Amino acid sequence: MSYGTADSLRPVTLDDVRGAQKMLTGVARATAMEGSRHLSQLVGSPVHLKCENLQRTGSFKLRGAYVRIAGLLPEERAAGVVAASAGNHAQGVALASSLLGVHATVFMPNGAPLPKISATREYGAEVRLHGQVVDETLAAAEEYAAETGAVFIHPFDHPDIIAGQGTVGLEILDQCPEVGTIVVGVGGGGLAAGIAVAVKAIRPDVRIVGVQAAGAAAYPPSLAAGHPVTVRHPATMADGIRVGRPGDVPFAIVRDLVDEVRTVGEDHLSAALLLCLERAKLVVEPAGASPVAALLAEPGAFPGPVVAVLSGGNVDPVLMQRVLRHGMAAQGRYLAVRLRLTDRPGALATLLGVLSVVDANVLDVSHVRTDPRLGLAEAEVELHLETKGPAHCVEVGHALREAGYTVID
Repeated sequence: MSYGTADSLRPVTLDDVRGAQKMLTGVARATAMEGSRHLSQLVGSPVHLKCENLQRTGSFKLRGAYVRIAGLLPEERAAGVVAASAGNHAQGVALASSLLGVHATVFMPNGAPLPKISATREYGAEVRLHGQVVDETLAAAEEYAAETGAVFIHPFDHPDIIAGQGTVGLEILDQCPEVGTIVVGVGGGGLAAGIAVAVKAIRPDVRIVGVQAAGAAAYPPSLAAGHPVTVRHPATMADGIRVGRPGDVPFAIVRDLVDEVRTVGEDHLSAALLLCLERAKLVVEPAGASPVAALLAEPGAFPGPVVAVLSGGNVDPVLMQRVLRHGMAAQGRYLAVRLRLTDRPGALATLLGVLSVVDANVLDVSHVRTDPRLGLAEAEVELHLETKGPAHCVEVGHALREAGYTVID
């Protein structure tokens, strides 16, 4: 599999994916597939989780990166490779290059999480920090490629990348031959395109559903227009699928072979991440949890058996904490209330006693005494509470009002 400009436009076939699978033997893991009782009950048919979050480097990206770099000509390898990424692609390129003995330079934005920067370096790549957003980082990487002759390794817009990612589809058919629907997150489209090429060639009856974050959904308008279009300023917690424009190569495949592309909101993304952690005991990043988010949003829309591809698990601990709290709030398990009380000794203890009776766990308390809206003997208190669900939240609010407190909406 070699690779000039003309080659980047060639079609991707089942033979390409099978060739990639042979190439990846002993390199990429055939990741586990785990059943989910909770999601199966919700959807009404068996649901299985394809755990690419347990892949080497923590995501599916190693598959495509290795196939792409392994196919370079000797003189291209000698010039080295360069990539731009905020995380998963960076680590995939770094490890693949190290395994193949190729020098890799990876440009990452200045705001990239430190764990991802450290991991990329530990896998053997030279890391250069540039820009504040990935578009600036991408421009720097392309400039570096033009100046040095290093081969630019695109995260999704090349046939070899797509063929490598398509090996996930072959594994799904092997592990779950009766699959009815495959649900997969979509950013630039490389993973969805690869899975579609592999699966539709063998089982054209399998329904393939792509999932995008609503704030970064470039595929729906692109499919409507018939060509890739750019979404300006894509915004979502799911940085792994925060891509403003589909790749030209994967777009054509997604257009022809993927049955549907759905969108999900931030509440469902955070709830999905929380569910994976609590119910499946799996650490999954928001982008990797997007297929689960789609199942939560409309469980009746997916003929079973269903395979949801958990595409990655590289989540920054700080973001994880924020997303989990967001997910708890979305499920009614986290409640923030502000109220006024008389500013006198023992008043806070009395308030906490009311909360204790209704079994609300107090996580944080803050006081305001100097707001001009407050009376001379008043204080405002903000409470962050851990609750047991929406009904419990209502019970807490009722108990506070019954006790005479003014709850500020």
